[in-house]
Amino acid sequence: LVPTENERHTYTHNGQKIYQWDQTLEEVNIYVDVPEGCSAKFLFCDIESQNLKFGIKGNPPFLDKPLERKCIKDDSFWTLEDGVLHITLTKMEKGQTWPAALQGQGTDAMSADKDQRRLLLERFQQEHAGFDFSGAEVSGTCPDPRTFMEGVKYDN
Repeated sequence: LVPTENERHTYTHNGQKIYQWDQTLEEVNIYVDVPEGCSAKFLFCDIESQNLKFGIKGNPPFLDKPLERKCIKDDSFWTLEDGVLHITLTKMEKGQTWPAALQGQGTDAMSADKDQRRLLLERFQQEHAGFDFSGAEVSGTCPDPRTFMEGVKYDN
């Protein structure tokens, strides 16, 4: 039930892809193509609970924006693999559907509803590990995956 590369949301500006993003119950993932030959030692990525800033060291940030929702700073991280900067933000509220990774860059209502349906099925999969929800669909109005039926259970 984890989103595939084809299910990622793409944020573009002036026809250029800036980043892609997706989400699970617990994380928001941001994917940014970096210039060819750029290694991790040339990058900086500052993750705060309400802001994300990253770019190439010695240059102005490529992106410096507030997050759509709060993340857990100490559980969030970044990696560089195959020329893609992958930023993993751990959601402050497990199960909360983010309409965008960064403020002001939201998805359309249909995409947001699709995310909410997928997150609800992901939650069912976690709570009922013996069942396969990969082919399941949610019909009608989709409830909030975080609060539906007594809410998300947290591991303590």
